[in-house]
Amino acid sequence: MDFDPVPYDLVGATTLWCLGLLIVSAITLVTLTITSILTVGATGPLRVLAEIRSCAGDWFGTSPRRLGALALLTIRESIRRKSLFVFVVFAVLFLFAGWFMRGLPNDSTFHVNVYVSFVLRTISWLTLVVMLLLACWGLPEDIKARSLHTVVTKPVRKNEVVLGRILGYAAVGGLVLLVMGVVGYFWILRQLPAQQRSRLVARVPVYGALTFLDREGSPAKEGVNTGDIWMFRSYIEGNTKARAMWDFQNIDPARLQTAGGGALRLESNFQVFRTYKGNIERGILCQFVFVNEARKIRAPVPAFEVQEFRENLHTIAPELTDEAGKPVNLFTDLIQDGNLKIEVRCLSGQQFLGVARPDLFIRLPDRTFAETYFKGVLGIGLMLFLVIVLGVVASSFLKGPIATILAVFVLIVGRMARPFLESMTAGEIQGVGALESLYKIPAHINPSVQLDPSAGVKITQAIDSAELNLLWAIKFLFPEFKYYDMAEYVAKGYDVPWSAAILPSLAITVGYALPWILLGHVCLKLRELESK
Repeated sequence: MDFDPVPYDLVGATTLWCLGLLIVSAITLVTLTITSILTVGATGPLRVLAEIRSCAGDWFGTSPRRLGALALLTIRESIRRKSLFVFVVFAVLFLFAGWFMRGLPNDSTFHVNVYVSFVLRTISWLTLVVMLLLACWGLPEDIKARSLHTVVTKPVRKNEVVLGRILGYAAVGGLVLLVMGVVGYFWILRQLPAQQRSRLVARVPVYGALTFLDREGSPAKEGVNTGDIWMFRSYIEGNTKARAMWDFQNIDPARLQTAGGGALRLESNFQVFRTYKGNIERGILCQFVFVNEARKIRAPVPAFEVQEFRENLHTIAPELTDEAGKPVNLFTDLIQDGNLKIEVRCLSGQQFLGVARPDLFIRLPDRTFAETYFKGVLGIGLMLFLVIVLGVVASSFLKGPIATILAVFVLIVGRMARPFLESMTAGEIQGVGALESLYKIPAHINPSVQLDPSAGVKITQAIDSAELNLLWAIKFLFPEFKYYDMAEYVAKGYDVPWSAAILPSLAITVGYALPWILLGHVCLKLRELESK
């Protein structure tokens, strides 16, 4: 597996969200107060307070009946605007997709990956484009046609208009997504050959923490870099004291025994780097060693050949023998207080074994493919809802084309540029300061070279540091859309995890939707509807 599911820090994210919302609210209130004083005089703060009370009153007076009527009206308008024609495009793509996939390599894993990825990506992009355009053009078109004027003259509040639009578009998008998801699921089952349908599984892994020992047996931060630019995996040298060690914590021995039928099921996905060809008919030899440091027990298991780019399932019997030849039990002697430590070593000299944290895990009983597939569809639905909220809010103070551009910009930055912003603000990229770069580039100075600590350099670096701090705050304006993309879990046969995928998706959706809806309410309330 070439990605690392890291559990989401909900407490830290919630704390940061509350702090950010408090700071933004304080800055906004101070700005409005100063502006009102400069424009209308001493009565300005009273007017600001009156508007805040009016907005709060709108929310306390919200009527579910009016919300339902506005949502129903939005659904009818969406159908009238031919939004359901997306089913035609979806059907055409699926009718002809099978033709282009008949020439795929005869590899069951590859087939499953391609078919599942195609279905989920197609559903995601088709629904995203349609609902984005509907959400961004709905309110501006109503204002332009003056149909919204007949609504606001009734006892309908502006927040109900915004919420009604969001709920209506969400209902349409949910219907489209549900139909596409069900059709896509049965299309996958029908297109895959019968002998390959057994690959449609949802493995449930338990990951551990990865640490390293170097070739001398000393603790190391990471393994050897064999020249690969992408440092997802580190390598340990064969036939040395180099080790990759996994620490599994908070595990239940009884549950592991039940899951493995009395044994421990491990799965590995190691890669190798050969310094010489050797015997091409044999793989690199690898060995597991189970360690209990508290009781000073080390129990190796028989070596095995690493099979790259395929599933390596290891069933470890509970009866083992330690290095002294004494019998030990895996579940009673090697698991200490819910902790299990496994050392991995490479036995082939002058060869390297590539490992990453998710390359070795304890495998619990598999779940059905339908469970993980519809979890992936749920991720698309959460992203769709957030995009609908973004489109409706943008259209509450912008015209249709500009609202669309703004929504697309937020989507692109949140999906593609957010990892780069994370790297810059985390200090992982050297020489990222704007002023420092303006000096180093013409002078042909490597970014990793430290400048002399003169007064000018210190001032320049201080300004660059302030810019990076500002950029760190700005990046939180854009949601991390990467969490919504769960296709890789489904396509590679893993269960979509709650802590690393679904929980952050829910948190991001709620965390961004709430302030955006408040912003849309305020903007529509202050907007002059007579202006087209």
